[in-house]
Amino acid sequence: MALILNIDTATEIASICLSKDGKQLALSQNSEQKDHAAWLHVAIDEMMKLQGFKMKDLNAVAVTDGPGSYTGLRVGMSAAKGFCYALQIPLITESSLKVMAFAASLQLKNINESLLCPMIDARRMEVFTSLFKHDLTEIMPATAMILDENSFSSPLQSNKIYFFGSGRAKWEKLTDTENAFFVDVNYNSGDLAVLAHQKFETSQFTDIIYSQPAYIKDFHSYTKK
Repeated sequence: MALILNIDTATEIASICLSKDGKQLALSQNSEQKDHAAWLHVAIDEMMKLQGFKMKDLNAVAVTDGPGSYTGLRVGMSAAKGFCYALQIPLITESSLKVMAFAASLQLKNINESLLCPMIDARRMEVFTSLFKHDLTEIMPATAMILDENSFSSPLQSNKIYFFGSGRAKWEKLTDTENAFFVDVNYNSGDLAVLAHQKFETSQFTDIIYSQPAYIKDFHSYTKK
């Protein structure tokens, strides 16, 4: 049995999920981005008690390592590393964009020949984004992209692309190509739980000491926004 605490504080809605062998036991969310830090540890403590587990029962902790909110990523990563170090259990990290793409692959129909494009708002006309095949093969690595009317022009010539996430509205205003589809996809740490269990089964763990968020942009880029 693999009991994993899954943490996602990368975006405006933070969530935690307690999962057993990849199946969700409990989920809690916080929609006040400014309160993620204050909310996280209290929510974890309450969830563990309600489910009848102690922290020492955990077999691993998983966390989204970005891209996303600079502060949110620090909050989630610091908590996950602290738990793993104290409990001497493995740390599992996963891209927030891949978690979003995984959720889309479950919720959207007839997408076998299409690409998935999660977008996280990075303020102004910038988004954190990536491109995935329906099987989650990454074909464009995570990047901070300033959108204009020519964004994605090459892949859109020969592919249908589904755009989703908090940054999609910016791009929807700039393009009218028939190969671009804009959809709603709900994602949370329950989706992370499935990917985390797959990594747990194959011992794909992250070094606790050297792990750090994938900010994509440096700190100064954030503070200028």
